[in-house]
Amino acid sequence: MVLRYGLFICLLLWGGTELCYPQPLWQGGAHRFLPSKPPLVVECLEAQLVVTVSKDLFGTGKLIRPTDLTLGPEGCEPLASMDTDDVVTFEVGLHECGNTVQVTEDALVYSTFLLHNPRPVGNLSILRTNFAEVPIKCLFPRQGNVSSQAILPTWVPFRTTVFSEEKLVFSLHLMEENWSAKKRSPTFQLGDIAHLQAEVHTGSHVPLRLFVDHCVATPTPDRNTSPYHTIVDFHGCLVDGLYDASSAFKAPRPGPETLQFTVDMFQFVNDSRNMVYITCHLKVTLADQVPDQLNKACSFSKSSNSWSPVEGTADICQCCNKGSCGIPGRSRRLVGQSHKSASRSRRHVTEAADVTVGPLIFLGKASDRGVEESTSLTSVMLGLGLAMVVSLTLATIVLGLARRRQAASRPVMYPVYASQ
Repeated sequence: MVLRYGLFICLLLWGGTELCYPQPLWQGGAHRFLPSKPPLVVECLEAQLVVTVSKDLFGTGKLIRPTDLTLGPEGCEPLASMDTDDVVTFEVGLHECGNTVQVTEDALVYSTFLLHNPRPVGNLSILRTNFAEVPIKCLFPRQGNVSSQAILPTWVPFRTTVFSEEKLVFSLHLMEENWSAKKRSPTFQLGDIAHLQAEVHTGSHVPLRLFVDHCVATPTPDRNTSPYHTIVDFHGCLVDGLYDASSAFKAPRPGPETLQFTVDMFQFVNDSRNMVYITCHLKVTLADQVPDQLNKACSFSKSSNSWSPVEGTADICQCCNKGSCGIPGRSRRLVGQSHKSASRSRRHVTEAADVTVGPLIFLGKASDRGVEESTSLTSVMLGLGLAMVVSLTLATIVLGLARRRQAASRPVMYPVYASQ
C-alpha cells in the first residue's frame, strides 16, 4: 500500500505576497484575479517525491519556463511537458537529487528544495520573473498510522513551522491592586492582600490554558521546609479561602494564558524572619479542552458556602470539599521530586513548572502599626508644644524691647520756679 504522509513546504518569494492568496485581491479600485489552483503541490509517496508546479508560479500571469526549474542540490530536471500544459512535474526517488534524510525520535525527515533560476531570453539583459528557492520536507512517522492524502503548502515562514519546538515560559508575579503593573515593592502589613498573576508565554505554540495546580507558602525558598501553609490544593482548589481570608481566583480571566488570584497575607507563628515565599505548580492544557477535576480554578465563597469555578461547570469543584480530585492518595504538599503526572513532556515541550515568588516582607504586625501611629502622634504633639514655648519666649523679648524704646522717646519735664 502506497504510503503518503505529512508535508511541509515554505515558499520564500521576492516577488510579493500574491502567491499566498487564492481568492481575488482588490487594491486601489483596480483588481486582478489570482489563480484559484495552488501554485505548488507536493506528494510524499513511499519511495517517491512528486512535485507539481504551476507555470503561473507567481500568480502574475507571467508564465515560467520549465527549463528554469530544478529540484534538489543535484539540479534534477522536470519531466518533459508540452507547451500547452499548465504545470511542470518532477518525479524523483526520495534518495535522489541530493535529498538529505534526518532521523528524529519519531519521524524520518527528507529535505530538498525547488529552485527557480530564471535566465534572460536570447540577447536580452532583463528578467521578468523572480528567483525563488522553495524548501520541501517530507515526514514519515516511525510509528503509528499515516494519511494517504496529499497535503498542500501552508505558506508560512520556515522558521515558524512545527519543526521549531519551543519551551514554554512560566512566570508568577506580585501585581498592584488594580492589576495594571507588577508591584514595585514586596513589602506588606499583616491584613494586606497580595495580588498574584500566573502566566505562560507560548510563543508560536498552539493556544493553551493555564492552571495553578498547587501553591504552598514557606518562610524560606525551600518549598519542603517547615512550617508551611497550603494556599492552592487538589488540582486548583484555592483552600486558603476556607479559613479567615477572602483569598480567591479572579474571574473572568484576562486571557486563557493568564490566571490571577488574591491571598490575604499572613505570618508564621513564632518566626522572626518576617518573610514568606510562595511556590506554585503551574500547568497548561489545550485552550479548547473543557475544564475538569484535574484542570480547574475553584474559589470558596463564604456567603454561599460553596465552591465556584473560573470557567466550566460547578460540578468540577465538588471534589474540593472531599479533598480528593482525580488522583487518590496524592500528597497535598509540593515535594522536591518531579510530578510525572503533572509535568509530562511531549516532544520536548515543557507543559508544567514550579515557580516561586518572594520574599514577601512584612513591615510589622497589625498591633505594631497602632503603636507606631501612637508614637508618631506623641512626637507631633511634643513638637507643637516646643514650638509654642519658643514662640512665647520670642514674643516676651520683643515686647520688652518695645517698652524700652517707648520709654526712651518720652520728653523730660524740668520744674520752673518764679522769682520774688
